[in-house]
Amino acid sequence: MTRQGMLLVYTGEGKGKTTSSLGVALRAIGRGMRVKYFQFIKSPERTYGEQIALRKLGVETVQLGIGFTWTKTPEEHREALAKAWQIIIEELKDETTDLLVLDELNNALAITRFPIDDVLPLQEVLEAIQNRPQTMHLVITGRSAHPSLLAIADLVSTIDATKHYYADQDVKAMKGLEF
Repeated sequence: MTRQGMLLVYTGEGKGKTTSSLGVALRAIGRGMRVKYFQFIKSPERTYGEQIALRKLGVETVQLGIGFTWTKTPEEHREALAKAWQIIIEELKDETTDLLVLDELNNALAITRFPIDDVLPLQEVLEAIQNRPQTMHLVITGRSAHPSLLAIADLVSTIDATKHYYADQDVKAMKGLEF
């Protein structure tokens, strides 16, 4: 029986979208599946707990971004997004990948501070997702998922923030919890 690849989208304003994708990745690894994990916004200049753990488990983990949109110039971000998308186009064709995670792709597609449609074209993204190998599971995370992406997803989980220590207690990001 041939496996049908699923498209799972984790979105919303609450904390836990990346964590949800890591849970799916952990299950897949446990079942002997080939998992690849790509992060669109996070920069390779920093290390992250999930990156360290996934690499210990033998998972290809790549940070494609250069950080938050306000930390570099729009042109630097546009260049990073263009390079990232070229990498992901090829990854979406890899028939040997069982689970591909595109962490923070929703955030990248939702950028409005500068134009991105020429370097990360929504229609091209949607077509590449739909034309991926039939057995490839795909997980996409990030706030502000585009309605067109939600329409083609097999699962959409919206994570809401009921209470969060950033806003409610003015607590900074903590090692082991946020990075």
